[in-house]
Amino acid sequence: MTMTCVDPAVERDLVRQRRFAADAAHELRTPLAGLRVKLEEAGLHPEQTDLPALMEAALDDVDRLQAIVRDLLLLTRVAAEAPSPHQPVDLAAAVRDQVVPRQGGPDVRLRTVAAVTVDVVPAHLGRLLANLLDNARKHARRWIQVQVRPHDAIAELTVTDDGPGIPAHERERVFELFARLDAARCRDAGGTGLGLAIARDIARAHEGTLHVEDGPGGGARFVLRLPLAARPAPGTC
Repeated sequence: MTMTCVDPAVERDLVRQRRFAADAAHELRTPLAGLRVKLEEAGLHPEQTDLPALMEAALDDVDRLQAIVRDLLLLTRVAAEAPSPHQPVDLAAAVRDQVVPRQGGPDVRLRTVAAVTVDVVPAHLGRLLANLLDNARKHARRWIQVQVRPHDAIAELTVTDDGPGIPAHERERVFELFARLDAARCRDAGGTGLGLAIARDIARAHEGTLHVEDGPGGGARFVLRLPLAARPAPGTC
């Protein structure tokens, strides 16, 4: 009998795909089951049904389903082999566009310099930045600090919050699909659990990195590094 050897990298990809499919099915099943229960109860007891409340609860479930599907589609687009068109973007300007003051939210402090230009898919970079800022807003107590600076041939963005931080043994898990942490920085009920996974996949698709480390005072600091855009040679347009 002929034995077939499987490339370890291929096997890891297959395991990851199976896990992804199982996790996605589980996350989609939960709001679907909730929606079915609500509608079945209304069908069995229409005279006892508060129709406005039912509609509001059903729409909440539909919103969650749409959010999960939207994020899953984005993950597949980022992972697709066909590259999307890249454009030079000032990272500092892109950050300023994302930082919209929110009443009652944490204070966002910006420390940026001009002309930190990266070659990116603008929509994907915008989503990456939005996900990092949304994550920081969920866990910050009073403030968030966002810093952009060039370092050699690298553009570095840091998003630091004064929240509870992330234990060292959990710092890779936060980037897993549908990750849930046992610590204080758990995924809130309104999220899809895909935000940080999407952010890291976008960073990698742009030949960059994204990791989390300790912030000053015990909070979390997310560090994004992307290659700086190549400068045109002298005399070229």
